[in-house]
Amino acid sequence: MALELYHAAHSTCSQKVRICLAEKGLEWVSRPVDFSARENLSAEYMRINPNGVVPAFVHDGTPIIESTVMCEYLEEVWPNEPRLSPEDPKKRAAMRAWLRFIDEVPSMAVRVPSFQNVFLDRFKAMSKEQYVEFRDSNSLRRDFFMRMNHTGFSDDEYENSMLQLRATVDRMEETLTREGPWLIGQQFTIADICVAPLFERMQELALSGIWEDAPAVTDWFSRIRARPSFETAFYPGSRLSEVYPEIVVGLEN
Repeated sequence: MALELYHAAHSTCSQKVRICLAEKGLEWVSRPVDFSARENLSAEYMRINPNGVVPAFVHDGTPIIESTVMCEYLEEVWPNEPRLSPEDPKKRAAMRAWLRFIDEVPSMAVRVPSFQNVFLDRFKAMSKEQYVEFRDSNSLRRDFFMRMNHTGFSDDEYENSMLQLRATVDRMEETLTREGPWLIGQQFTIADICVAPLFERMQELALSGIWEDAPAVTDWFSRIRARPSFETAFYPGSRLSEVYPEIVVGLEN
């Protein structure tokens, strides 16, 4: 069955789907989407994903969108080992509660330091009129780009994103200490996969201090990074440090 993945190398949502694909041992056709050329907003891509974001699948001619949904889709269509969701309905519900939290809290929060510290300069280079045109062309992300504005997020917004990331670490530390070694006990699941790229992004943004006093989270992240699927998903050229080396080095100094 043909499986085409429309993705971007350093997109955290693309990365989690690539981890899931690697865990399941699935073959796929790579369809990179170039955001600098606004391919995500092209008529062709919008027919695949009307949200104008990555990633998206086309599987046997049918588009599948939303990265977390895509991970669950892989598990349902290819239920072979390794299983990435619990058989027990209560544990599966716990996993899905984590997935909802990950999508709503840390996935949103990590975008603020990502854009503020790495991507903002390209928007500052736009004229005000160009920025407004760009902002308004991204209808489903317009609110985000309004809050960022032409010159960056407010101090309050940046601080709130840091508080949300810290709250995520605290919640994970409590769960991993009580129930580990994974978020759903003994089984490595989609919940672990979906939050892992956010920690990699935080590390690249020199924000790993957020979990330096969380030993269970530190151990969890080390084990995640040691899995072969992680290396497969983070292939050469897929990290911020490779795309924006001068910026990331500056953050680490």
